[in-house]
Formats: sequence, C-alpha cells, structure tokens
Amino acid sequence: MLNFSAIVLLGLLGRRITYAFSTIPDFTDWLVAAMLALVYTSIALPVGFWSGFLKVDLQTSGRTIVAVLMGCLLSPGITEELLFRVLMLPHPSENASELMLWFWGCASLALFIIYHPLNALTFYPVGRSTFMNPVFLLLAAILGGACSIAYLQSGSIWPAVAVHWLGVTAWLLLLGGYRRLYG
Repeated sequence: MLNFSAIVLLGLLGRRITYAFSTIPDFTDWLVAAMLALVYTSIALPVGFWSGFLKVDLQTSGRTIVAVLMGCLLSPGITEELLFRVLMLPHPSENASELMLWFWGCASLALFIIYHPLNALTFYPVGRSTFMNPVFLLLAAILGGACSIAYLQSGSIWPAVAVHWLGVTAWLLLLGGYRRLYG
C-alpha cells in the first residue's frame, strides 16, 4: 500500500513527465539548444583532440549509421534525459527557487556522471575503458550541463534530447566513438 508521500511523489513525477513530453519548444528554445550544442562543441573538440580521446574516424557502413542515429535517439537521448533531467529537475511550471534549481541541477549532474562508470561496471561492460576515462567523464559533465540548461530553459524534453543525441551521434559516427566502444 502506498503512503501519502509516495502518492504525492508519483503525482509530481507524472506531471513532470507529462509536461516535459507535451511542451512544444518554441523558436527561442531551439535557438538556445543550438547555441548550447555549439558551446559544447567548441569545448569538446579542442579538449578531445588535445587529449587524444577524439580522432576523426568516419563510420561509412549504412547499417551502422542508421543503427546509431535511431538507437541513440532512444538511448541515451530520451532515456537519460528522462531520468537525469525530467525526473530530477524541477519543471519551470513548479516555480522552484534558484537555490533549489542549483541543488537539483548539481545533484542531477553528479548522478549523470557517476551513472556512466556504474553502467560500464554492470550493464554495459563494452564501455568500461571509455566510461572510466577522465576525458570522457569531463565531456559527459559538460554535455549534461548543456542538456540541463536546455531542459530548464524550455520545460520540454525535446531540446535536451536533441543536444544529447547530436553530441553522442557525432562522437560515435565521426570522432572515433564507435571504434573505441566496439573495436
């Protein structure tokens, strides 16, 4: 039997999910997401190439390209944004204080970073060496921050999913991520 607190929490999470998926981003929301993607790119490329974590490596197999483009939309795109942004961050309609936004933003980002090595140690062992790499974790932290801003600014999951999806698919298909993970 659910107690009152659990019912309230489930109601809150249900509203967050409903609002996040049903809020249609406007032009400004997409513009902010594009700017966040550009800022992320301007940081990730120099750091990644300087450290040797990124290498130009184009995937040319049509099957691989389609699988990555479609697969990354679901995971990590939608699933990680749902878990680390929508469920954890106050939706703009909640009118949370700046202090609460910072608290939940930092908690969400910390869990997002920790999730990757834990995922590699449990469910995704092929990613072990990559997901434990400090450069990967730094780039994931920056990407997670950009996705949080996109979500909080728009109240919609879609700009955050787009930023996340773009970053991951570019890495996998153009910058050596696929070979790093799958040989």
